[in-house]
Amino acid sequence: MHIKSLLWFRQDLRISDNTALWYATQANSTIALVILSPEQWKKHDDAPIKIAFYLRQLSELKKQLDLLNIPLHIEIIPLWKDIPIFITEFSQKHQIEHVYANIDLGWNELKRDAQVQKKLNLIQKDLILYHDRTIFPVGSIRNNSNQPYQVFSAFKKKCIEQLVISIPQPFPIPEVQSSIPLLEKFNSSIPSCAELNIPISKADIHLWPVGEDIAQNKLEEFIKDDISNYLLERDFPNIDSTSKLSTYLNCGILSVRQCLAAIFQSSNGYFQIENDGQQTWLNELIWREFYQHILFDFPRLSKHEPFKLNTQKIVWRKAPEDLEAWKYGQTGIPIVDAGMRQLIHTGWMHNRVRMIVAMFLTKNLLIDWRLGEQWFMQNLIDGDLAANNGGWQWCASTGTDAVPYFRIFNPISQSQKFDTEGNYIRKWVPELAHLDAKTIHEPYAKNPNMVLNYPKPIVDLKQSRVRALEAFKAIS
Repeated sequence: MHIKSLLWFRQDLRISDNTALWYATQANSTIALVILSPEQWKKHDDAPIKIAFYLRQLSELKKQLDLLNIPLHIEIIPLWKDIPIFITEFSQKHQIEHVYANIDLGWNELKRDAQVQKKLNLIQKDLILYHDRTIFPVGSIRNNSNQPYQVFSAFKKKCIEQLVISIPQPFPIPEVQSSIPLLEKFNSSIPSCAELNIPISKADIHLWPVGEDIAQNKLEEFIKDDISNYLLERDFPNIDSTSKLSTYLNCGILSVRQCLAAIFQSSNGYFQIENDGQQTWLNELIWREFYQHILFDFPRLSKHEPFKLNTQKIVWRKAPEDLEAWKYGQTGIPIVDAGMRQLIHTGWMHNRVRMIVAMFLTKNLLIDWRLGEQWFMQNLIDGDLAANNGGWQWCASTGTDAVPYFRIFNPISQSQKFDTEGNYIRKWVPELAHLDAKTIHEPYAKNPNMVLNYPKPIVDLKQSRVRALEAFKAIS
């Protein structure tokens, strides 16, 4: 009998710095498993472009596993509820000793894994889980009362204290293993989105090449060319100065440990901040960390509930026409429409603009943040439950460490400040491309009768601000 480990890949489609893969291969010869669950993806509002990206990366992963002599089995199980029985039977059939995987942090994911663990335990096997998606294990960053932090600044301070002591190091790529005798040939064919009944996204997928080498090159180029100016340029959507690595982090093509290693490479792996851009990007990685930990510590966030429970009392407007105008970039507010069109066409949106469009929906339109959160997940290639939920609740003033409800972005002011010449708007709202840099931000302000193939604003910004303040005051 040839005892084997089973490595269950989820949101970690890489062979370098993969915690569970490393430990599985150190224990025994290893078989890899990927389970595709199209019906579950629909329930979770996963974007078609994100699924297509995942499948393309799966093809790259298969090639890498072949080089390591690690056989890959791909199973289609529409809903997660049927996974525990499959993994148990698969483990028995192939003489698997234990199943290895990296922790997924959503409530449904944790529930699924608990059910797999329970089934495996009945046959004296174990699901061994590792912390791989975060810098620090969830549940390990605590305040002096041993409670989770609910304010980012305190959480960040604690994280940096830990990083000064020791920066987590990436795991090496496992060595090539000896060929494994198999009872049968595994299914390693990768289905298309059409075969999985996933509507193929029209977004520009060529913008998002796959592969660990691609991700590493993008990381290295960002550290070399852009990080020093990151603080100064990151808020300007027309400048290509953000890392755009969230897509690769979310799918697990790149790890957060690899990002840290790149930041501190010039200081030989010691915690040493050399410029403001470096610190600012590190802060962004810690924001990502914060939201992952919050999601784990407060499971209600996975269940469409606000972090601030009193905000459940807010009376959100039911305004389907306004919501549709927002979704498809027809609000008459150019910076908002530019962002929403960028999302539809590329599966991504600049982070500053994400905040602008989210605050416009939740404050100026007073529409429930959950509808915006859902639309983002349905369209974002980097849609991550923790980060998306955290960002939306921050903008809606319903979340942890959220912006105070009385601080409401004026989208016109934001546009004038961060897209001064209007070039971002010109790219995504070509109807306005002929307008000058002053007029393009609010084309009807000085000339309400101007004839344009572009809608007039669907809401008065000043009046809607007052309406939002009254709605929030009503629950105080």
